[in-house]
Amino acid sequence: MTAIVALAALTYGMRLAGPLLRGRMVVPPTAERLFADSATVLLIALAATSALTAGHGFAGWARPAGVLVGGLLAARRAPFPVVVIGAAAVTALLRRAGVP
Repeated sequence: MTAIVALAALTYGMRLAGPLLRGRMVVPPTAERLFADSATVLLIALAATSALTAGHGFAGWARPAGVLVGGLLAARRAPFPVVVIGAAAVTALLRRAGVP
C-alpha cells in the first residue's frame, strides 16, 4: 500500500513539474522531436507485442491480420467503431476458417 501511495505521489509530482518548469527550462527542438517520436515507437512496440504474442508464444496469424486491418482502417481515418469492428470481424472470420 505504501508503494502505491509513493508512486501516485511521484507521478503527480512529475505531472505538476511539467507546467511549473516549462518557462525555466529550454528543450532543444531536436529533443522535442525525439520525445514525440519515442512515444510513437513505444505505442507501436506495445501494439506489435500485443498482436503477435499470447502468453509466452506466438498468437497465430488471425490476430495480427485483424490488427493489420484495424491499422489500415485507422490510417484511412475510419471512425473508431468501424476500426474495432473491422479488426474483430477479420480475426473472428479467420479463426472460424481454422486459421490459428
